Amino acid sequence: MEEGQTVPIIYALANQKGGVGKTTTAVNVGACLAQWGKRVLLVDIDPQANATSSLGIDKQTASPSIYDLLVRDVPIVRAIRKTKQKGLEVVPSTPALAGATVELVDMPQRERRLHQALNGLYRNAYDYIFIDCPPSLGILTVNALTATTGVLIPVQCEYLALEGLSQLIRAIELVRRSLNPNLTLRGVVLTMYDARTTLARQVVEEVRRFFPGRVFDTIIPRNVRLSEAPSYGEPILSYAPNSAGARAYTALAHELLTGDGLVEQDI
Repeated sequence: MEEGQTVPIIYALANQKGGVGKTTTAVNVGACLAQWGKRVLLVDIDPQANATSSLGIDKQTASPSIYDLLVRDVPIVRAIRKTKQKGLEVVPSTPALAGATVELVDMPQRERRLHQALNGLYRNAYDYIFIDCPPSLGILTVNALTATTGVLIPVQCEYLALEGLSQLIRAIELVRRSLNPNLTLRGVVLTMYDARTTLARQVVEEVRRFFPGRVFDTIIPRNVRLSEAPSYGEPILSYAPNSAGARAYTALAHELLTGDGLVEQDI
């Protein structure tokens, strides 16, 4: 990025377990921040391309996509798409990205391809960039961790919630030491909480013991509207603004803003 420009806050949403709410959190926190006037870019670096389709973009035909940025050096500004939510834009993914894990192997600076792509953004383009990672610790997630300043880890309030998290923390530390000294753990987001079960409450306590002082106060509940919204290509704020899921993600976005020192009086 050019000297003198405003540097966006960049967060990667990572967890090698699938189905924990990475995409749901990226899409809906981004939509909340955009509704409050923040300029938000969502970068979908998952070959499943769920963030792309959740925002109403056809993942089969999206072109250029994140694949073209990483493998073919297409400028990022050519890949950015507007969404139905004003202020929220996306760099789409496609299933072709699955092949990038092989194609990147012999490329120079393979771990920094996304970082280099983000350097091509216009001056003062965004306040926030969210990177939705695949459920793995492979080269795509390493690219995200190298390009970001903070990691958000969604953890579902279910059995074996902490399984594999030690490996993720080790990966974050390794990237910090070797590729990105500014990398930090921004926080853990508890998702899929069912207040009716003792297990869910026990998981919340266990996660908070495992990550002392790093867990957001807001807990995302299990909510059918959150599950339905992606099929309509909309964030929860527009699909079901009065739902429990919408209220929870609004609270989480406000908590994130508060921690980043960017809360404004009219929010």
